[in-house]
Amino acid sequence: MKTDFTFPGLVGRIERIDPFESKFVTPRRVEIWLPPQYDAQPGTKFAVLYMHDGENLFDSSTSKFSHMDWGIDETVTRLMEEQKIRPTIVVGMWSTEKRVIEYMPQKLKETKSRDKMYELMEKEFGSTPVADLYLKFKVQELKPYVDSHYRTLPDFDNTFVMGSSMGGLISLYAACEYPQVFCGAGCVSTAFPIARGIALGYM
Repeated sequence: MKTDFTFPGLVGRIERIDPFESKFVTPRRVEIWLPPQYDAQPGTKFAVLYMHDGENLFDSSTSKFSHMDWGIDETVTRLMEEQKIRPTIVVGMWSTEKRVIEYMPQKLKETKSRDKMYELMEKEFGSTPVADLYLKFKVQELKPYVDSHYRTLPDFDNTFVMGSSMGGLISLYAACEYPQVFCGAGCVSTAFPIARGIALGYM
């Protein structure tokens, strides 16, 4: 179901899909943030920034970790007004209880660290990493929906991905696995130390 979502201080507007169904991963909440320019400039098409941990992006009341939002609506709007970035909309994908196994890259070297990590994941989540399925959800289901329902520039040069911590790790993995889709990845405080840096070899 798609609904408009707002709260005091929001810049632009948010269209929320809850849940966004998937054949690959657990359905989740997705929020499409449209800047003020989207309605003010009906002839303009927009680049798309796909962001992980969508619950942390706009509204501090939904932020799981710091109880502060990232201020993405204010920041992206300001950068567009200053002509420092191209016209952009932001798609926030909320995390689920499977965040760790969805965000942990799958193509890992076989080491004792990996085996130990897999053992812990199996015990806690009942599964080893499912990042490849998560990326299929993003590339094969979510991106086509966004490109068909909004005024986007769907090409490689205008498609980006971003996240922090484990979200930074899955962002870089997305760029490595789908280099024809994502032009750039914003990887903030990336969780490279996890399992003794096991993901670095593949990256």
